[in-house]
Amino acid sequence: MSDRAALLKGIRVWLVFFVVCLVLSGVTAFPLVHELRWSEEVLRSLGAPEYLPGLMDWIERVRDGLDTADAEYPFLLYGTDWLAFAHLVIAVAFLGPYRDPVRNIWVVEFGMIACAGVVPLALICGPVRGIPFWWSAIDMAFGVFGVIPLYVVRRKIKRLETTGPVAAARATS
Repeated sequence: MSDRAALLKGIRVWLVFFVVCLVLSGVTAFPLVHELRWSEEVLRSLGAPEYLPGLMDWIERVRDGLDTADAEYPFLLYGTDWLAFAHLVIAVAFLGPYRDPVRNIWVVEFGMIACAGVVPLALICGPVRGIPFWWSAIDMAFGVFGVIPLYVVRRKIKRLETTGPVAAARATS
């Protein structure tokens, strides 16, 4: 396998990994009420209330809020449906770099900027919405860990750019 083909394969593997994670993150935003009930049951069965009382208090509070919203104000959960949809739409954008990485490197860079934006969003909006800092740290981890595969992809695309004409990349796709 040529260097160019190996780079292209590596780029595509990392992009597929990133897109799968993005899709899973989006799809799990649809059934929040059921997921939280299930998570609470699992945590209870594992003894979490004894060892992680703060986590359990938070999970119970969020579950109670979601149950109330679902029963009395279900339209509020429409916002999380749009959040899920946005994840899926963004995932589709990564088809461009999958097909032609050099020409569509901007999508990868856009993704990196979006990942970086998670940190200030969590730091600003978390306290405003009464989110515990440790939960905001979990949210920030999505941006921090999300940028890693995109950084690897961007570096590989930059190397691919120097290996020859873009037409060669199109011929292998």
